[in-house]
Amino acid sequence: MADHISFYDTRTREVRAFEPRDGGRVAIYVCGPTVYSRIHIGNARPFVVFSLLKRFLAHAGFEVFLVINVTDVNDKIYAAAGERSSVELAAAMTEAYRSDTDRLALGRPDAEPLASEWIEAIVEEIEALLDAGCAYAAGGDVYFRVRRDSAYGALSRRDVDAMDQGEDNDGADLKEDPLDFALWKAHKAGEDSAWDAPWGRGRPGWHIECSAMAMEYLGESFDLHGGGEDLMFPHHENEIAQSESATHRTFARHWFHVRFLLVEGRKMSKSEGNFYTLRDLLLRGYKTSAIRMLLISVPYRRQLNFTFEGLAAETVAVEKLRTFRDRIANTKWAARPDSDGVASEVAEMAREARTNFRAALADDLNTADARAPIFELVRAVNARADSGKFFAEDVLPILEALREFDRVFAVLEDHDAEWTTFTLDWAEREGKLGQAAPELLATRGVTDEKIQALVEERDQAKRRRDFKRADAIRNELAGMGILLEDSKDGTRWKRK
Repeated sequence: MADHISFYDTRTREVRAFEPRDGGRVAIYVCGPTVYSRIHIGNARPFVVFSLLKRFLAHAGFEVFLVINVTDVNDKIYAAAGERSSVELAAAMTEAYRSDTDRLALGRPDAEPLASEWIEAIVEEIEALLDAGCAYAAGGDVYFRVRRDSAYGALSRRDVDAMDQGEDNDGADLKEDPLDFALWKAHKAGEDSAWDAPWGRGRPGWHIECSAMAMEYLGESFDLHGGGEDLMFPHHENEIAQSESATHRTFARHWFHVRFLLVEGRKMSKSEGNFYTLRDLLLRGYKTSAIRMLLISVPYRRQLNFTFEGLAAETVAVEKLRTFRDRIANTKWAARPDSDGVASEVAEMAREARTNFRAALADDLNTADARAPIFELVRAVNARADSGKFFAEDVLPILEALREFDRVFAVLEDHDAEWTTFTLDWAEREGKLGQAAPELLATRGVTDEKIQALVEERDQAKRRRDFKRADAIRNELAGMGILLEDSKDGTRWKRK
């Protein structure tokens, strides 16, 4: 499978074969958040996509090293801090970012460098650009000479003369050319973080931070660089220019950008009232598994319309997968009467589903098409089981297909209750319990042990034909968000 993987490359504007530099090893750098506030669902989509990209490549047999940085030195942080220490704000929001993305239950990147920890490497890269004549110092600032790079604009396909770096006007009078961008910014009054450098005390520009961190972890040339589509220009364009001017090597062999999302058909913004952080959704009672599934319900290069109707549908979809897995694994199926060592029809269905699942992911990480054969398998096998055409010999191939799906999508194991408890504890500390959904509050203190004890008490009540007590326990559990399923093999329970 690893020989047939292809992704869309933003720089070449084509889907092309993914060919890692070191064969079986893959080095990926992704631009992470600028930590001036809590991440919102738009920030969460790239985190989910690149986590799934790593999981897929690892499943395909590669050894993957994923770096997602944290920008903790930036103009936005100074602006958001106000009278507060920008260092304290960045530290608090970094902790919040890591905590919130932990809730997504996809694991952590292999490295999560902070820009503030790599100032020495940043200074060294700026010095290399100065020595090469690609940059110049002026008034304590350092700027990159954009027109020295004849390939500038190749990523974003923009006309150089029509570009705007989006920088403030503080250093406009120091630039040789308005198109030049800052590598280093001189310390200004009111800024509470600064470092010494040969050209004066100050702090790095945003773009040079990522170049330095990427090369420190992955080398001067690595396999894939990614981020949200908004980073294509000027951030990634500038990363390429400064990095390749310093090293004369291809900075990243492949560029991978994730599209924005809309919320209920509109651009997400606080003024529109449709701005949601991950914790906002958790307080409303939505599960992290459903949030993840919605964020990858369309391919990463397509714009996603995030809706609460869609989130409810993904909640049902996740539950359908889990219920199906439990049915297959926990039912005592009869042996196939005509078993003769030949693979059953169900085994062939499972094999085909797995083949199509892998092919979809290998074709530009098409998560939507990868989900489809698994859900079709669920539908078809449930129909066979309902009509008595599913047998004990069919269990293993179906469970293997589900396990393969879950090695990438990670939704079958139910960790949602852990995150619900975490969210309620956080809401209590922050004084936000009043914002929690009633059904979420009903789960407080509902441990697995307490649920199991009530289930066993209900079973005992049914055996002694005390159906009034049994119904009362079912209602009590329902009020806690627990659903019961009675079968000939016993009582199973699950959280809503």
